[in-house]
Amino acid sequence: MNALALWQRYQDWIYYHEGLGLYLDVSRMRFDQAFFEAIKPKFNKAFQDMEALEQGAIANPDEDRMVGHYWLRDPEIAPTAELKQEINHTLTLMEDFTRQVHSGEIKPPNGEKFTDLLSVGIGGSALGPEFVAAALSPISPALKIHFIDNTDPAGIDQVLSQLKDRLNTTLVLVTTKSGGTPETRNGMLEVKHAYEKQGLNFSQHSIAVTMDGSKMDQYAEAEHWLAEFPMFDWIGGRTSELSAVGLLPAALEGINIRGMLEGARIMDMATRSHDVKQNPAALLAMSWYYAGDGQGKKDMVILPYKDSLLLFSRYLQQLVMESLGKEKDLQGNVVYQGIAVYGNKGSTDQHAYVQQLREGIPNFFATFIEVLKDRQGPSIEVEPNVTAGDYLSGFLQGTRAALYDNHRDSITITVPEVTPQIVGALIALYERAVGLYASLVNINAYHQPGVEAGKKAAAVVLDLQHRVLEVLRTESGGLSLEAIAQKAEAPEEVEAIYKILRHLAANDRGVFLKGDSGKPASLTVSYQG
Repeated sequence: MNALALWQRYQDWIYYHEGLGLYLDVSRMRFDQAFFEAIKPKFNKAFQDMEALEQGAIANPDEDRMVGHYWLRDPEIAPTAELKQEINHTLTLMEDFTRQVHSGEIKPPNGEKFTDLLSVGIGGSALGPEFVAAALSPISPALKIHFIDNTDPAGIDQVLSQLKDRLNTTLVLVTTKSGGTPETRNGMLEVKHAYEKQGLNFSQHSIAVTMDGSKMDQYAEAEHWLAEFPMFDWIGGRTSELSAVGLLPAALEGINIRGMLEGARIMDMATRSHDVKQNPAALLAMSWYYAGDGQGKKDMVILPYKDSLLLFSRYLQQLVMESLGKEKDLQGNVVYQGIAVYGNKGSTDQHAYVQQLREGIPNFFATFIEVLKDRQGPSIEVEPNVTAGDYLSGFLQGTRAALYDNHRDSITITVPEVTPQIVGALIALYERAVGLYASLVNINAYHQPGVEAGKKAAAVVLDLQHRVLEVLRTESGGLSLEAIAQKAEAPEEVEAIYKILRHLAANDRGVFLKGDSGKPASLTVSYQG
């Protein structure tokens, strides 16, 4: 297709939202009119499914719950007056608490004001807040945020070492729906230990976002934490950024959370349209379907050309992959659906993996995120009539063209600048696109049996560790791995037992392995507790 024909295709398929100043360009996806006409009937059901979702349909059969993240930014559409009141009340609670923290009315026992915020959570309780902090946190935030989002001891130590001199003025936010998530519990206990080592009262520095009646709710109440904020059972982790999960840390940093909510509300209105060409989420879902033949055959590469949006791809990994990665469809047929997501920022990617995108395996489609405004204030010229931002724009346009010329499709989203309203709109855009795509391919986007299976498997390993240690504590002398497996009543789990013992030995936990490490079966194990 020549340049003029592409220009006409661009005009035919460009979507523009005047209120947000947002453009969506799907013209470099090679679908034709016949494909468009064929897929339009599928959207009739998809639009109906989204309407049912917003009206309170049970969308998560595993937990028998509704999925209502749309109500967070427009409580007026919540299906009951109680839900509307609950949403508004929580928002007021967060804003009142934030104001009191910023003013010093709520303060640490040994300081005038809190200076830092330590967020402890994992998955949806961390990815969204991390993305928003990177995108929107002021240069001098009201509270500087830090994250513990894993159960990696060295990672926890690194974060705590950065806060060592300011731990006494650090507010700790623990976010967990049930209170039983091991990674979050472990992080909280590690942080509590760090406070106690400095002679500080952990409870007087701590707040929680959790469900009413959860283990965390009970713990925080018993320990007299500073405050608690509700996590609703009808909000899933990957769609929780515009609930207290994401709004509370953002507000404490000094980010305009009302702006984020407003941007999402405006985008929700746009993505309710039943006209596919006037619905940006539908255009995204259609493009994803075309790229992967409705079976996720191609990966989604997210390329934001703005440093502040670096973590957008990481945030989208959970939203897209956890929602769409399903073994079975709604009728229980094995279908193995999903779209893999990865990304890097431009123009860094020019020097990383664009070579493969341009000339390697064509197993992907790209999504460019373009930000029109370069910076606040004027830019110097790095060459006559050329700024650093001009180069960034040129790299984006050049990469988009180079990919298309070699038969690699792409989508481009263009926004005027990175603001709370735009970030809220992007979150809402992709949330709706995921829901629509799930309907197109006949899967449930709002349950995650695979995640639960992984948690259960981990629990099995830890139970085996308890049994192995009990064997070692009651036996004297060196034992072979096979003997330990027999005595632990796990004769087929020799490999798992070996890896457990190797980890314990590496961390000076009283376990000693003797023999040739290159021949694990020859090792003998002793214990000194």
